[in-house]
Amino acid sequence: MNEETANTLICVAAIAGAFGVKGEVKIKSFTETPENCVTYGPLLNEAGEVVLTPKTHRVMKNFVAVTAPEVTTPEDAEALKSTQLFVLREKLPTPEEDDFYYSDLVGLDVKSNDGKRIGQVVAVHQFGAGDMLEIAPHMDKKTKKTPASFFHPFTKAATPKVDIPAGRLIIVPQEAE
Repeated sequence: MNEETANTLICVAAIAGAFGVKGEVKIKSFTETPENCVTYGPLLNEAGEVVLTPKTHRVMKNFVAVTAPEVTTPEDAEALKSTQLFVLREKLPTPEEDDFYYSDLVGLDVKSNDGKRIGQVVAVHQFGAGDMLEIAPHMDKKTKKTPASFFHPFTKAATPKVDIPAGRLIIVPQEAE
């Protein structure tokens, strides 16, 4: 993905497979309200090409079932399984204060609350118990090795300051229990 595309596309869902016998697509939504993933226009792949143009949708227990003219059989839907679905950032609402798109957090420098440089955010994960930042530490100057990345809770208490314009966030390091 080129830099321009990376800055204009936001991942809102992923195809989980087929649903039913009429070619519905089962989508795992990454939006706060599950059905919102289909309300921003055509769903694109990471290259910006249209994958699905949702015509109808219904929210199921853990997914959204979607019909789209691009998919007419269960086999078509299964062939798209694991495809990430993106929308143009300009179609999304501006986040409210203290709300962030995951893509805005990736690449931010991480400092501890006492000012030490920790590393850089490489991903944001949602494992079910809350959002987690994956942080790649900076190289150890003594050993000349980069320690393995680690996970840090993305809560107000554990990550009290996010400053996207400055390109950094502040964390309160957590002790392992």
